[in-house]
Amino acid sequence: MAEDHFNRSGEWTGSPRSFLIERHTADAMSAAHWHDHVEINLLFDGAMTYLFNGRQERVEAGRLVLFWAAIPHQTILVTPDAPLICIYLPLCDFLALSIDKKARQAIMQGTFVVEPRRQETTLLSASTWAEEWGRGDPLRRQLIADEAKLRVRRLILDHTEDQGSSIAAAATPISPAIRHSEVLTDLINRHFSEQLSLTELGKRANVHPTTANRAFRDVLGISVMEYLTRYRLARAMQRLVETEDSILEIALDCGFGSSSRFYDVFKQRTGTTPRQFRSSLEVPHLADQALTRRTFHT
Repeated sequence: MAEDHFNRSGEWTGSPRSFLIERHTADAMSAAHWHDHVEINLLFDGAMTYLFNGRQERVEAGRLVLFWAAIPHQTILVTPDAPLICIYLPLCDFLALSIDKKARQAIMQGTFVVEPRRQETTLLSASTWAEEWGRGDPLRRQLIADEAKLRVRRLILDHTEDQGSSIAAAATPISPAIRHSEVLTDLINRHFSEQLSLTELGKRANVHPTTANRAFRDVLGISVMEYLTRYRLARAMQRLVETEDSILEIALDCGFGSSSRFYDVFKQRTGTTPRQFRSSLEVPHLADQALTRRTFHT
């Protein structure tokens, strides 16, 4: 969520393989962001409202938040002068965590994970991590990364056991622009595999295309069709990681129309090809599962 790591288009400019933790003052984001990391946020005072995966999510201070940041996301309301810690966990490290497979899939498909209860120990640990990370000692930074990964595992386990009673609740829309954006992102999230145009989306949302684009730019800082492209890419990345489906099948199922179009967009937005992306994120336990499946079916 820190603006320093993003360009004007909301794209991450740092290394996608680097773990990072930082502390700064939370603020409403000027544009939607997206990057490959799994992002963990912890607000120390007040509250924040996110627009994520077609819903508003209001989160109070003292509760960890986790989501896959490849899905465009934005904070739209933030308590003034609220200190915030952001942790960026590389996707390859997240995939290597020993967590429930269904929980991992749910996160990569857009589940917004919130710590069920405020934990004072979480606030203390996160403060220590941010302070010690700033000193720059490599050995201590590695220890912080390891401790954070363990905390992520506990957060996901607690969330899984507490599903249905999460404190995160959808906020009441505060303006027509936010209401339009919420409806349109929800439509895209449910129908991204279809051939969609701005006109078609506006028709389904019962809003004029010009109004739809204006609302998106006012709230998210990007156009409706740009959000659609980014969301399709996020779902394609999830399929590349979680399945052995062919690249052509993924391209068609995610609404790109052809494998060549998919390759072009993927390379332009990520700097790598779908095949290279899939290979670079192979981790031992997933590779073993894939080998077991192939052996079983032969």
